[in-house]
Amino acid sequence: MLVAGAATGSFNESLGASRAAAQGTPTDDAGGPVAARQQEVTRAAARAMAEGTSPLEAAERAVSRSGDRWGAVYSPDEYEEFQESLDGEYTGVGLSAGRESDGRIEVTRVRPGSPAAAAGIRAGDRLRSVDGKRVDDRPVTEVVSILRGDTENGGGRDATAGTRVSLGLQRDGHVWTKTLRRALLSTEDVTTRRVAGRTTVIRVAAFTKGTGDQVRAAVAGAPARDGIVLDLRGNSGGLVAEAVTAASAFLDGGLVATYDIGGEQRALHAGRGGDTTRPVVVLVDGGTMSAAELLTGALQDRCRAIVVGTRTFGKGSVQMPSRLPDGSVAELTVGHYRTPSGRGVDGRGITPDLEAEGDALARAGNVLSGLGRS
Repeated sequence: MLVAGAATGSFNESLGASRAAAQGTPTDDAGGPVAARQQEVTRAAARAMAEGTSPLEAAERAVSRSGDRWGAVYSPDEYEEFQESLDGEYTGVGLSAGRESDGRIEVTRVRPGSPAAAAGIRAGDRLRSVDGKRVDDRPVTEVVSILRGDTENGGGRDATAGTRVSLGLQRDGHVWTKTLRRALLSTEDVTTRRVAGRTTVIRVAAFTKGTGDQVRAAVAGAPARDGIVLDLRGNSGGLVAEAVTAASAFLDGGLVATYDIGGEQRALHAGRGGDTTRPVVVLVDGGTMSAAELLTGALQDRCRAIVVGTRTFGKGSVQMPSRLPDGSVAELTVGHYRTPSGRGVDGRGITPDLEAEGDALARAGNVLSGLGRS
């Protein structure tokens, strides 16, 4: 559910309609087609409540009848978890885990500065148990849920920061138990590294809260003579406003995208003061979706970047949430995006300037060399 939800071009529900309009966020007049769909879903949920049946299931059927490919209905707890995923934060101990072929769970990465790192846990350690529960042969997703304390709160929500969790560990022949306190950690959706040839690679995994400013900081902090590779492969989208802020890292104002709501066109613009001189390559693939496609199309159309990789997914729509009578949330499609040149993305995707698959990063380096910076 969250993987699909994260692919939406989402706007924050907490914004009221008037504030949303002031920020360029899609809204709809009371009599428009978007409002009509929202009202039908709301009526379906209300009827189900009156009849003693499931309002969530009734709302899901109404969304399905509407033909909204990307529409979705969340229970209150599911939507809270979805919103938390867009906040770019989670409660945990800071380790990643993988399952070996024999069913054992192994620590694959320990985040620096996390509770796991402070406890001396290392990549390669075997995770034997969590709070006394054996984890061998369990799905990794279930192990992660136990580490985050989802099962303590119920409804899929993480435990609070400061709660204790006991880990059973093994390194070579040494077996021990360590109790850690969970902490509030960021999801690290933006990572930066340098590669040979005076190239800075900025990887954006998703557009969560704060991602745009992190991209701007990464560009500003890159060595002056470096070219930039903006890696959006596998990025399923997220918050549109963050993608627009990320575009502002490479543009000095101007159009990022247009969208239509009930036949009315509106626009999203970049902020001023971006770096307009560095050569930029954007890496994309079939997993590049929604807000990530919006950013790619803007940089491509405005001749600010060369796009390398394979055709993107083709999700050029935006969803907005509405609260239903039982507290659940319906996210319905309210509009479609176009790139600055007027290209539609939905169902088409973005075609790269240079096709590349397994050697995409190497090809990106060659492009930067040809642009005279690396």
